[in-house]
Amino acid sequence: MNKIFYILKRIKNMDKKAMIKKINEIHKKTNMPKTSIFLDMQKCARRYGAGYMDYDLFEMYNLTDNQRDTYLTRGRNNELVVKYCDLDYLHFFQNKDEFNSRFQAYLKRDWISVKKSKKQDVIDFINKHPVFMAKPVDGGCGKGIEKINSSKYDSLDKLYEYLISEDNNFELEEVIKQNEKVSKIYPDAINTVRIVTIVTTDDGKSILTIPKDERKNIKLKSHIICAYFRIGNGKKCVDNFNSGGMVAPVDEKNGIVSQFAIDKQKNIYETHPQSGEMIKGFKFPFWNEAIKLCEKASKEIPEMGYVGWDVAFTNERSCVC
Repeated sequence: MNKIFYILKRIKNMDKKAMIKKINEIHKKTNMPKTSIFLDMQKCARRYGAGYMDYDLFEMYNLTDNQRDTYLTRGRNNELVVKYCDLDYLHFFQNKDEFNSRFQAYLKRDWISVKKSKKQDVIDFINKHPVFMAKPVDGGCGKGIEKINSSKYDSLDKLYEYLISEDNNFELEEVIKQNEKVSKIYPDAINTVRIVTIVTTDDGKSILTIPKDERKNIKLKSHIICAYFRIGNGKKCVDNFNSGGMVAPVDEKNGIVSQFAIDKQKNIYETHPQSGEMIKGFKFPFWNEAIKLCEKASKEIPEMGYVGWDVAFTNERSCVC
């Protein structure tokens, strides 16, 4: 029933012009009749929970039904969210101030909320960290993130005025000093690994199946589902796939990048186009520590049992971003 409601909601909210544009692009690329593409899209939506973006991104028009069935589509992702996540707790992950407060021990760096702090405290932070990251409190996909050098402002008062302006709602973070080997691949952003976890009871059940008043003493188990390397590109200071970055799968057992990278335009990269460094075969330092970090963090709010953790690597350790 949840799947039917999800499909109906997606149909209602669908950008039909964008879907038609995708159909035309696929037709031009494959010579498949447009009607056949549309009908195949609907089949993939019903069977595999694939939206038209999934259909194009995964090139489902080139896949057999058995191959299509191996993909984690947007619809299937939603099913996992429904099964493992109580959205009453989602605000901890949507609001960076709340996330940083709750997961302070995993960040391993300084941060401050601009609008929730006194002016002098913000000024003191900037004096301690003249170059810092400014992130929208409620932003996502790397949008609106700035790397700010305070020396480029006439005064700290002018910089503070910018930070508290009506259009901005920032939290500020100390810049992570990236591991030298990771930085060689792309030095202009902190290139993270997204490690996806699912938390269950010790016998494999979603904690949401347990009454709230019985959850306190339940033994929990964290499962590492997958991991992938997020790499910046184009001189941008973020590594997000939706902001011009690229991704490559990582073997969660050993921390080695197992395939080439791909960007949203489906360009394949054996080496990084700016640094020339090899991507496939790269081995992350402190990998076992990173896995343990995510396993521990995932149990902090077990009601959000399906989470992707962005992990950065320094020369000394790993930390959650």
